Amino acid sequence: MKLGDLLKSFVDENKLDTKGLNQVKVRDVWNSQMGPAIERYTTNLMLKKDTLYVQLSSSVLREELSYGKEKIIRNLNEEMGKQIISKLVLR
Repeated sequence: MKLGDLLKSFVDENKLDTKGLNQVKVRDVWNSQMGPAIERYTTNLMLKKDTLYVQLSSSVLREELSYGKEKIIRNLNEEMGKQIISKLVLR
């Protein structure tokens, strides 16, 4: 059994708040899914309830990413292993 699996079962069994864990995991997943080029322009990333707020330093990149929001949400949720994000706000 992997350490990640052990931690997940511990959190689930003890009904611990996973909000903080999701906040950390979503940042890692964003960086791995979007790649180093987009990571460089990402200045802030915050998960509130089911909405992911991403602050970008490039307005051109923000415009480009806005066209693929649904795909980004789908890919991030798939990588997270559960439906956490339902809305993506690019700032």
